Amino acid sequence: MADDRQHPVLQYIINNPEAFAQNLAKTLENAGKALAAYLEPREKGEIKQDGTDELTNVIKTLAQVGEYWVSDPQRAVEAQSRLMTGYMDLWNSSLKRMMGETVSPAAQAAPRDNRFADPDWNDNQFFDFIKQLYLITSRWAEELVHEANGLDEHTRHKAEFYVTQISNALSPSNFLLTNPELLRLTVESNGANLVKGMQHLVEDIKAGHGDVKIRQTDLSKFALGKNLGLTPGKVIAENDVCQVLQYEPTTTEVLKRPLLIVPPWINKFYILDLTPEKSFIKWAVDQGHTVFVISWVNPDKRQAQKSFEHYMKEGILNTLDVIKRATRQEEVNAIGYCVGGTLLAVTLAYMAAKGDKRIASATFFTTQVDFTHAGDLKVFVDEEQISLLEKKMAETGYLDGSKMASAFNMLRSNDLIWSYVINNYLKGKDPFPFDLLYWNSDSTRMPAANHSFYLRNCYLENNLAKGKMVIDNVRLDLSKVKIPVYNLATREDHIAPPQSVFLGSGCFGGPVEYVLSGSGHIAGVVNHPSRNKYQYWTGGKPRGELTDWLEKATENPGSWWPHWDAWIREQDGDLVKARKPGAYRMKILGDAPGSYVTTRA
Repeated sequence: MADDRQHPVLQYIINNPEAFAQNLAKTLENAGKALAAYLEPREKGEIKQDGTDELTNVIKTLAQVGEYWVSDPQRAVEAQSRLMTGYMDLWNSSLKRMMGETVSPAAQAAPRDNRFADPDWNDNQFFDFIKQLYLITSRWAEELVHEANGLDEHTRHKAEFYVTQISNALSPSNFLLTNPELLRLTVESNGANLVKGMQHLVEDIKAGHGDVKIRQTDLSKFALGKNLGLTPGKVIAENDVCQVLQYEPTTTEVLKRPLLIVPPWINKFYILDLTPEKSFIKWAVDQGHTVFVISWVNPDKRQAQKSFEHYMKEGILNTLDVIKRATRQEEVNAIGYCVGGTLLAVTLAYMAAKGDKRIASATFFTTQVDFTHAGDLKVFVDEEQISLLEKKMAETGYLDGSKMASAFNMLRSNDLIWSYVINNYLKGKDPFPFDLLYWNSDSTRMPAANHSFYLRNCYLENNLAKGKMVIDNVRLDLSKVKIPVYNLATREDHIAPPQSVFLGSGCFGGPVEYVLSGSGHIAGVVNHPSRNKYQYWTGGKPRGELTDWLEKATENPGSWWPHWDAWIREQDGDLVKARKPGAYRMKILGDAPGSYVTTRA
């Protein structure tokens, strides 16, 4: 290899043409199988070709950007000149480099851009030229959107998103002939990587029933109840919407108030019970909490009409009844995660209007109640897109889990889509086994009525924060929620941005403890103290601007979990004898993690 580095061209010369030709033939054969797997369900009518409306939306949005620039000849010339200037700078620097001069690149990739980590992206002038050409062009396109002053905020957000998706897809790192690492690997293996990659593609198209279901991890290495979701517990109740799990105590005494966890239904609850060394549920049990968890059903057409109200009543309110029967305790501490937290906030406002005081404290993990500064998912929300989605959901009664999973993956497409396209299909490698990515691929469906209500009332109209949301003929007012609130945000969250969570803190009528954790929407929450990762910030009351709050906040090393546990005990630290599932003649329906969570979309 050292000699190859001295003679870079030798790295890309095929040493065994016969083996390469054989592997190329096998690759083409597998490519034909992939095409057949893609076409078969479409020819049978099992998949409708319904991407026209989405494409139309993209074209209309980008056309508004183009219209801004071409409507003024001077602006159009300035835009073209800017791009040509970038190209000329690249050309001149490349000529100087060819003549042996040391020159600064015309464009450099961001330090954390792993697409161009291979040394040949810089050392080999051909690949360096392609890389810089791509960076100049993509950044120019992004600037056109950013500087299009005639666009409203939502259209600009959509245009930025679409340009980013196109730019990420067209990166030279995604193509065999323009990626030095891929080209070198192909030469070294005589194309065996492409044979294996096409085999992966065939398998993933079949697994997606005609769509490419990109595997992000080795699914064979994980199974619920075997190496994930291992915390001992029992299913003690179930209905059409959820199962209720109660976990076995590990301490002789427990806090008098039980702990109810309301996870999101757009994902599965075992994100909070991955391996034992990452499990929030196990950790909470070990601290002396009597933990109850709602495990939402993976809905089908039978749940089509299950609305936010049904999830509130048959989910949270019914579980409160179950907890009282299981513990003989009236008051509980409650946790809501993401959209589960939004549902919990809705329930708290409903309970406040009804005089129901069973929830004595509330904790929110990366939860939005005010969607003014909602995250990147807002790009998918406007009247046109929601109406289109409702039309599709009306056909089946639910939104397929793969659609929501694709939306989340597109928010970080370089990390969650294209890196796996390169690894799986071009390098021909098996993805690394990773429990978090197994959970991420274990998508769930969403009932049509519930999802439509959520998108319209929260993302589109922001009715909860405005005091206009109505549930069961009750107008909800979060300012009437007077119980103590622990409001956790994560600093790098692109789904529930910290600014959005901070703003939502002001909606509640009682004391709010705002805490900001390092990392993002998942890793910032699932951060066991034993791992000693990241940090968290605590400070005064969440008022004014987040930037001002941060200036005065205290940075604390490690996990926020112990801080939360101490906060819970400040509300009520009374202890009682540990409670086991099945007490007070509660019927045991099965072992945790239950049957609802194992149903795959």
